[in-house]
Amino acid sequence: MTITEVSEKFDVSQDTLRYYERIGLLPRVNRNKSRIRDYTEEDCKWVEFIKCMRSAGLPIEVLIEYIGLFQQGDETIEARKELFIEQRKQIIKRMEDMRKTLERLDYKITSYEQAIVDKEKALKRPED
Repeated sequence: MTITEVSEKFDVSQDTLRYYERIGLLPRVNRNKSRIRDYTEEDCKWVEFIKCMRSAGLPIEVLIEYIGLFQQGDETIEARKELFIEQRKQIIKRMEDMRKTLERLDYKITSYEQAIVDKEKALKRPED
């Protein structure tokens, strides 16, 4: 696949794909005879993985560390697992924080809805 096709498939800009390759998040993408990037199925799996992890909030530095460990082979399986366990804890914390924020927003929305109803009732009340 070309960089344009991968960009469209994963909704990631071409600049972002080039950046990910430059900093080592993506393995060096092969190029065809015309020197155009030629993404393999494996490259696309990495793009999908990176996009998923980034959307969950994992920092690029953590992903670079993971990729480095992955490239070292099976002797780093435990380290990779620990890295993901730590990131999972952080995601759970963020989810809890977001849940609290959502509850607060729901409360505020309900309060405003009630204030609107009360105001409308007061406007409809006949004068004494």
